[in-house]
This record gives sequence, C-alpha cells and structure tokens, in this order.
Amino acid sequence: MCLVLLFLPFLAPSDDEEKGKARNTLEMMQQDVPASPKKDMQPKECFLMKTKEKKEEATKAKRRRKKKITDILAKSEPKPGVPEDLQKLIAEQLSIKRSVIELEELKLPDSCFLPANDLSHSLSSYLKQICPKWSKLRKNHKEKKSLVMLIICSSALRALELIRSMTAFKGDCKVLKLFAKHIKIQEQVKLLEKSVVHLGVGTPGRIKALIQQDVLNLNSLKYLVFDWNWRDQKLRRLMDIPEIRKEVLELLEMRLISLCKADSLKLGIF
Repeated sequence: MCLVLLFLPFLAPSDDEEKGKARNTLEMMQQDVPASPKKDMQPKECFLMKTKEKKEEATKAKRRRKKKITDILAKSEPKPGVPEDLQKLIAEQLSIKRSVIELEELKLPDSCFLPANDLSHSLSSYLKQICPKWSKLRKNHKEKKSLVMLIICSSALRALELIRSMTAFKGDCKVLKLFAKHIKIQEQVKLLEKSVVHLGVGTPGRIKALIQQDVLNLNSLKYLVFDWNWRDQKLRRLMDIPEIRKEVLELLEMRLISLCKADSLKLGIF
C-alpha cells in the first residue's frame, strides 16, 4: 500500500486509465486488509461470559425460590389428630395386602376412642381427663410383666420428655422406659419380671419386641395413648415417619385391635 502511494505522483497527468487502475488497486487493498484477531475475539468472549454468568444467576435464583416441605409445614396451622385419622391410616396402609373382609375385621370400633387432645392440654392434664380413676387403678394393679397404661412415641428423647412432663399425673407409680437407646432389652425384661410396673413409655419397635418375647403381657392394659401431635425437628408427627408408622400398625395387628373390639382397651390421641 505504501509503494502505490509513493509512485502515484510520477504518473503522467494525461494517463487517466493508469490513475483509475491505481485507485482501484488501493481501494481493493484497503478492503482486503483483515481485522485484528484480538478485536474479533474480544466481543465474542465477553458475550459468552456474560451469557454464562446470567444462566448461573438464574439457576441460583431458582434454587433460592424453591420451598421445602418443612417451610410449608412451619407456616401452616397445626391441626390436632382425631380418631378418623387413625382409622384412615389403617385402611390406607393395610389395604394393599388385605381383602375387604380382612380390612373390616381390622377396623377399630368408635367406642374404643377417648376424647382426643385439642392442643390445649399438657400430658398430665390430658391423662387426668381420660383416666380420672388412675389412683384406684394404680393401687389395684398387682400383676408382674404387665402394664395398666402404655404411651407410644417416636423416639427415646421424646419418651424421656414425656416422662418428665407427667409428674403431676403419675404420682408414685412405677414407670418403665421402653426404648432401645442406651437400654438393653435384657434390662427391661428383668424389671418386668421382678417388679410391678404401672405405666410404660416408649417406641413401638421395642414394645413390639417385648410382646413377641412373651415378656410384656397385655391382659392388664387399659389405656393406650399415641403421642400423635408432637413434631420433631423436621416437623414430622408420629405417623409421618415411615418406619415408626409401620411398627405401630404391626403392633396394633398383634393383639391391640382385638382388645379394642372386646372393649377392654381404650385409645387416646394426645
């Protein structure tokens, strides 16, 4: 391009064709000059980086907006459990492997249910309401390897909390911890065999194991209370935990439903 510019002054003024060719050559050379690769690449790189950043920001925003089940339950008003909830649960869970006739036999009679807790009671006040003659029942109970009242909860920690909260109700009766954490089943067997126990609080798995070993007799059992409405850290109730729900249903099938139908056992939903 520089050479063309240097030789232009030496062209003859009358030679118009040569001047035109020189100008055309100069224009073509200017058009064919390639753009700087750095200038071409920079906008493309910036565009791709901005697009990627926008996508990442959109993904993070979606993750932030996603609500968890615990968040929904935390904002919803708690509804107290009622006998219909237990009846519905039994029908739904057992209908998979049971015929219509078998399901009818497993249905609990309405007469076996005691008034449910409306969330206004402490455990002691609720137990006093459903069992006003506790003092008399406690004094008359003399049979070993049996209980008068059984409270089913979801964990060992919850069982200890319930035992501490029923001081006003239990009086001087003997209370047995019926859970697996830090307590061997042999220890519970010895306590049931050697002493008279009035009230038991524990998890359905350990209670079921003691019944299966013929260590815990249900003949004297008058009251069965479910710790239904309490929620754990994940806001799950007793029957919301799959493994606990399964064990409760198996426990009911073992003999408790037949005791309810015989009108010798009453159910409470706390």
